[in-house]
Amino acid sequence: QVQLVESGGGLVQAGGSLRLSCAASGRSFSSYAMGWFRQAPGKEREFTAAIMWTGTTYYADSVKGRFTISRDNAKTTAYLQMNSLKFEDTAVYYCVSSSTFYNGIPYTGPWMYDSWGQGTQVTVSS
Repeated sequence: QVQLVESGGGLVQAGGSLRLSCAASGRSFSSYAMGWFRQAPGKEREFTAAIMWTGTTYYADSVKGRFTISRDNAKTTAYLQMNSLKFEDTAVYYCVSSSTFYNGIPYTGPWMYDSWGQGTQVTVSS
């Protein structure tokens, strides 16, 4: 199982930016799908963004155009650049990885991921 360690969370004013990083262990990082989920207080955990080994990306409608997911295979690290942050982006953000191939299905379901990080808190003040 891959170990994932998130960093980069913090407190930011609305309209500001943050970049989350997710350092992954393991030799097969380049063949994993990587993603981010988030969970706000009192709400269900929700899909935020994912990037495939091919570079194909998926985004939740709520973050499309504001967030960008990327990966650096040489550093075995995934990133989530978050711009134009809103109060409603406040949540714990979890990095996830998947070593399983799901043909033709967008990697948006939490059941698709077999490794989860501990999470990093992002707080956006209004």
